Amino acid sequence: MEEESCFAEVVSKVNDDLLAFLRIDVELEPLCDREEATCSKNVMRKQRNWERRLEAKKSKRREEKQRKKLSKQNKDVNESQLSKRVLKAITKERLEEARRAGPGLCVDLSMIDYLSAKEISRLACQIRRLYGCNKKALQPFRIFLTELKEDSLLYKECVRMNDGFLNYLIDVTEDSWLHLFPSEDVIYLTPDASQALEYVEEDKVYILGGLVDETIQKKISYTRAKELGVRTARLPIDEYMVKRPNPKNFHSKILAINQVFEILLTFRDTKDWIKALAAGIPPGKGYMVASAASTDIKTPEEL
Repeated sequence: MEEESCFAEVVSKVNDDLLAFLRIDVELEPLCDREEATCSKNVMRKQRNWERRLEAKKSKRREEKQRKKLSKQNKDVNESQLSKRVLKAITKERLEEARRAGPGLCVDLSMIDYLSAKEISRLACQIRRLYGCNKKALQPFRIFLTELKEDSLLYKECVRMNDGFLNYLIDVTEDSWLHLFPSEDVIYLTPDASQALEYVEEDKVYILGGLVDETIQKKISYTRAKELGVRTARLPIDEYMVKRPNPKNFHSKILAINQVFEILLTFRDTKDWIKALAAGIPPGKGYMVASAASTDIKTPEEL
C-alpha cells in the first residue's frame, strides 16, 4: 500500500509539473507575438523615417540643381549683355577713330536719277550692308554719303529700310564730294578704268558710284570721273582672277558697292588681293581666283 501511495504521489507531481510547463508555454506565446508585433512596428517606423529622409535629400538636391541652373542662366545672360555692351563700345570707338584719321570711302549719290524705284531700294539695302561691314572691320574706313538729300526717295528708303540709319556713324551731306576733298586725294573706282588698283593708301579717298549692278547704262561713273579730271582705278580682277566656265557663259565685273567695299576692307587687313577678291566677288559673277583655276585643270591622264 505504501508503494502504491508513493507512486501516486510521483505521478501527481509529474502531472502538476507538466501542467505548469504547459501553462508557462501558453503564457509565453502571446508574449512572443506581442514582441514580434512591436518589432515589426519599429522596423516599419524606421523604414518610413528613412524614406522621408531620403525623399528630403532628393528634394534638396533637386532644389540645389535648379538653383544652380537658374544661377548659371542668369550669369550667362549677364555675361552676354556685358559682352554686347563691351563690343558695342569697342565698335563705336573704332568708328569714331576712323572718322578722325581713317582713309575715306565716299559713295557718290549724284547719279540716282538713273535708277528706278526698285534699284533705289536695292541701293539703300547695299548702303546698310556696307555700313555693317565697316562696323565689323578691325580697321574701318570713314564713310561719306554725298549728295543725299533728305527729300529724296533714297533718303526715305534708307530711313525706312535701315534700322538706326539716322544714328549711323558716317558723314551724310547734300554737298558734292568735289567740295569736300582735294581732287589729287581722290581715286574714283570704276570697272571701266584702264589702271588696276595696286594698294589701298591711307591718305586717299576712294569714291564709289552710287549705282546698282542692275543699272543698264554703261560707263556712267567712269564718264563722270573723266569729266571731273580725277584719277580712276579698277579692282585687279583681270590680274588675279580668270573666267569660270558656266552654262550661260556669264561673266561680269560689275559689283554692288558693299561688295567692292568688302574687297577693300579685306585687302587692307591682309594685303593680299587674292584673298580680298575671293572674299568679295560672288561665284555668280563668273570669276574665280587663278590659283583655284589651276587646280581645276585636268591632266591628260585624268581626261
